[in-house]
Amino acid sequence: MNNLSIKSEDVLNALRKVYDPELGKDLVTLNMISDIVVEGGAVKFSLNLTTPACPLREKIEEDARKAVLALPGVEQVEIKVGSQVRSDKNIQAQSSLSIKNAIAVASGKGGVGKTTVAVNMAVALAQSGAKVGLLDADIYGPNVPTMMGSVSLPPQNGEKLDPPVAYDVKVMSIGFLVRPDQPLIWRGPLLHKTIQQFINDVEWGELDYLVIDLPPGTGDAQLSIAQTLPLSGVVIVTLPQQVSIEDARRGLLMFRQLNTPILGIIENMSYLELPDGQKIEVFGHGGGQQLAEEMNVTFLGTIPMDQNVSSMGDLGLPVVLSPDASEVKVRLQEISEQIAAKLSMIALKDS
Repeated sequence: MNNLSIKSEDVLNALRKVYDPELGKDLVTLNMISDIVVEGGAVKFSLNLTTPACPLREKIEEDARKAVLALPGVEQVEIKVGSQVRSDKNIQAQSSLSIKNAIAVASGKGGVGKTTVAVNMAVALAQSGAKVGLLDADIYGPNVPTMMGSVSLPPQNGEKLDPPVAYDVKVMSIGFLVRPDQPLIWRGPLLHKTIQQFINDVEWGELDYLVIDLPPGTGDAQLSIAQTLPLSGVVIVTLPQQVSIEDARRGLLMFRQLNTPILGIIENMSYLELPDGQKIEVFGHGGGQQLAEEMNVTFLGTIPMDQNVSSMGDLGLPVVLSPDASEVKVRLQEISEQIAAKLSMIALKDS
């Protein structure tokens, strides 16, 4: 075969042998390949991943390059890597919003770092290039505005609320609408109406991911969210200790009753690493993984204790924005990528 005889079909046939390891199908079947151009011995094409936060991006790109370079006559391969996030068909069918995936971050009890996980997940996904929104559904304890830099609502012009943007994330919280020291003593119906308004009456625009920070427990807010917007999946955050595990189990079982996919369990504050390298398991050992195995769900990983998480959070700086490649930052980024990949798998399975 000489250079001039290389056809687009030859390139496609080569790429049919390259698989996305997580989705389990080849790149052509997944419609990831487009815009093939052959000029002599040079081949150009676009590789469209299912999420910009793809954890295997480099491997897929390298495998695709090797497959095409193996064709006789190909001397150079140029790949333009982009992404097209797959949509949750349930959201598209039951909602008029342009939201592709809705991720709830939940916990059975308070104080486990659920909001920290939700905030950093949203920012990490936005950093990857995704269009992200963050909804603070913890009406009685809205901490998202502080952790996102004390942003405030911009001037309003239309019928819908325009959410402020922080770190490329659209944010909405009851904390924007009440004084910081104002307690909300609301019964269920008013809470339900507020959550409905935060979903339907906010100008979210087109989002790849809406991250929803739920309050702890198994109450009105969780039911209101599930009734207002189909959830693509839920992430359960727990500490290693038994009390936290018991409450996390209750939360997980509640979402199973609501037929919400469980994306996995995160064990937060798993250990504290001292300057000499010694690790102290302040809250016990292995509870998150044991719960994941018991409930037959994915264990998304552990997140260590780090004083920078709280100190940066108090300053309105999510730790994933830290210039240092700390372990907690890396873990949060890796977990966010895992969640994005799992959502792609669910969307593919349901399509």
